[in-house]
Order: sequence, then C-alpha cells, then structure tokens
Amino acid sequence: MTLPMDLPRTIADFELRAAELLDSGPQGYYAGGAGDELTLRDNLDAWRRIAIRPRVLVDVSERDPGTTVLGRRRPHPIFVAPTAYHGLAHPDGERATARAAAAAGAVFCLSSLATASPAEVAEAAPEGERWLQLYVFRDRGVSDELVRAAVEHGYEALVVTVDLPVLGVRDRDARTGYAIPDAVAAPSVGAMGKTGAFSMLEIGELIDPSLTWADIAQLAERSELPVVVKGVLTPEDARLAAEHGVAGVVVSNHGGRQLDTVAAGADALPAIADAVGDRVDIVVDGGVRRGTDVLKALALGARAVMVGRPVIWGLAVDGEAGARAVLDLLVAEFDVALALAGVPRASGLGPESVQIRG
Repeated sequence: MTLPMDLPRTIADFELRAAELLDSGPQGYYAGGAGDELTLRDNLDAWRRIAIRPRVLVDVSERDPGTTVLGRRRPHPIFVAPTAYHGLAHPDGERATARAAAAAGAVFCLSSLATASPAEVAEAAPEGERWLQLYVFRDRGVSDELVRAAVEHGYEALVVTVDLPVLGVRDRDARTGYAIPDAVAAPSVGAMGKTGAFSMLEIGELIDPSLTWADIAQLAERSELPVVVKGVLTPEDARLAAEHGVAGVVVSNHGGRQLDTVAAGADALPAIADAVGDRVDIVVDGGVRRGTDVLKALALGARAVMVGRPVIWGLAVDGEAGARAVLDLLVAEFDVALALAGVPRASGLGPESVQIRG
C-alpha cells in the first residue's frame, strides 16, 4: 500500500494531525471518555498486553485476510464503527466516510446520531456494505422509522447499542460545556423535535432506559434484518444474546465513554468467545490502532473488529481520502502481521497465535 505523501503514515500521526485541525470542542468530544478515562486508556493498553506467537518457515507467499460475518464473505475484518456526528469532522460527514469504507472494502455502520440519513448514505455509496446502528429512543416511532429506512435502502443488519440506558459521566465535555451545534443536528434528533444547540446529556435523555432482553427478542423475531447487540462485556450477557435470537454481538465498552473502569474489549473477548463463539458472530471494538491488534482480536475469537476514532481522525485530516487512508493502512498492516506471524489465512488464527502477558 502506498499512502499519498502528504498524509500521515500511522494512526497515531493521524490522531495528532486531526487534533491540530479540529476545533477544541469537537476534538474533545471525539477524543474523550467517561470519568477519569481509565477505560479509555486501557482500551489501547489491553492490546499491548497480548503478545503474538509467530511461527516461522511457513509459506506465506499468498495470503487471505478475508473473514465471514453474518453469513457473508468479507475481504478483510476491518469494519467502520458507528460514531455520531461525522459532520463535526468534515462537511461531507458520513457520506464521505461511507464512500471511503466502500472503496476500502469495509462494512460501514451508520450511527442513529449521524448527520446524514440512511437514505443519503446509501445514495452516496450505493456499492458499499452497510449496517445501521440503532438506539431505541423513548419515541420508538423514530427508531421504527430508522429501521424502515435501513430495510428500504439496503442495509444488511441492525446493530442495537445496549450500553447507554443513560449517558455516562463525561467530565471532559462537562468542563468545556461543549454542545452539538444545530448546523450538524442528526435527522433522528430533529424528528423528535429537538432544535438548537444541545449537549450530549440532552441527547442521552432521548434514549429509552427501559429496554430489556424481551425487546431484543421481539426485534429479532420481527426484523427483516439480522440483529446484532453492541455493548456486551460479559459471558452471561453474551449467552443471553444468543438465547434471544441475535445474530451477533459486539464486545464493546462504547469506546470508554460510558462506565469507567469496565474491562477493555481485548480483555473481555476471550471469555465471551468461549461462551458463545459457535452460536453468534463476535465483533470487537475499542483501542484498535494497528494491524497487529486486528490479528490478536481474530486469534481470541472475533470475526471482525470495528474502528471508530481513527476513521474520524482520517476524515478530519482529508475527508474521504483521509478516512480511506486510515482503513487501507490497517488492512495493509494486518496483511503484514499475518505474513510475519506465519498464518497466511486469517481463518487460521486461533488462541495458539497469541500469548496474554501478565
């Protein structure tokens, strides 16, 4: 892979460049986490506590990074996580991100709090593979309309976020008093009659805190699309997800933005894979910054990873081209990691490929 010479060469460099370009409010909103941001930092550190166990003298002249998720073959396991308000990073917002994901062969998961509608994103990247992340709002008619739009416009799956019954303690946002400007309001928020600048706490109050597994089972039974539950951190909840008809789970702590001091995705993943790995597809997110992290995730039982903040940084740096460069960089690094680990096919990764350090 050859990156344009004027773009950063690593994900960390994209983060630094984006911090220089973004206004302080959006930058803090994207970068921040809950409470003391211990989980935010541990999301990165957890992958570093895992060592790769490379095998040598293996023919790696041809490599296959592909994976299968929800019954469909994917060219690689790097997906775009649902993140809100891409319009804060670039005027083209989610349209640019969707085009970048399609060009990179990555599944794009559109947030319920996107600054573009499901129809607009589908029109911007008709060839792309896309999922819809779903918040179940107190006004369930708005959520129902999002589902209807997803079905109508070719989305493959519904990803129900279940770790935000209320908004986490976001000290960084509280200190700055940052509010989402009306100019980038999400269509779903507008549909609930919310106008003007608003804080994330106000957005959190729109989400239904009464959601239960019975609601998930009902959605899975009635939905025309497979249902994935995002925000699972324990084997107990992963088993419940499997028992209530979901097709997949995303092992996630919401990017460290909800309950501080919970486990990192990398730490929670092995036990969840042991509990339900053959019953539902497992995706993991949180702190993925290198192709080696992707390798470790698949070795520990995930079929794919979701990447959120790095894509936003790419978008802030150079719009569609920047977001695509971030995805291409991760795909290229993953290919190199497979070769150097002596595992020419991603499907050949397993627990023996890694060692968790104390």
